[in-house]
Amino acid sequence: MLRTSGHKVDLFTQGEEFLKGAAKLDPGCVLLDIRMPGMDGLEVQRALAEQGVSLPVIIMTGHGDVGLAVRAMKAGAIDFIEKPFEKATLMSALEQGFSRIGETDLRRLRAQEAATRLEALTPRERDVLKGLVSGLPNKSIAYDLGISPRTVEIHRANLMTKLDVKSLSEALRIAFAAGLEQEES
Repeated sequence: MLRTSGHKVDLFTQGEEFLKGAAKLDPGCVLLDIRMPGMDGLEVQRALAEQGVSLPVIIMTGHGDVGLAVRAMKAGAIDFIEKPFEKATLMSALEQGFSRIGETDLRRLRAQEAATRLEALTPRERDVLKGLVSGLPNKSIAYDLGISPRTVEIHRANLMTKLDVKSLSEALRIAFAAGLEQEES
């Protein structure tokens, strides 16, 4: 059904086989059955997350219950489909999954662009930006860094120029996109 609808399909007989090559697969959606030989679909979904593979997952089963559906959705599944299902149900779930791939790619691209822009900053300018990301006023940043508030203002002006932004909120958006706040935690 998927091939005749124009989708490229890779089949795997077991979850373990799929997991061995999952990180190298082209972006796409993963259809997992709850009952499979070896690992079940929820175990494969958990293993994908542990490996850092962020492919959208659709769980399908002929033996579904509310508890399984809740577990799958909490673990990040796009949809939980009970067999037998209509073609339109699966196609709708796939469409939702492919749109999520596009969003992920866009976020990744923005993060790379933001990280590149932050590379232009000196280590001290980066320290000042980290203070701003933490919500600190100039005086607190100056105290933490052992410099004067006026020096913080100069670094702040320089980093705004280098990042080509006109407001603090724009600078913070770039810092957040690059994951600067995560470096702090």
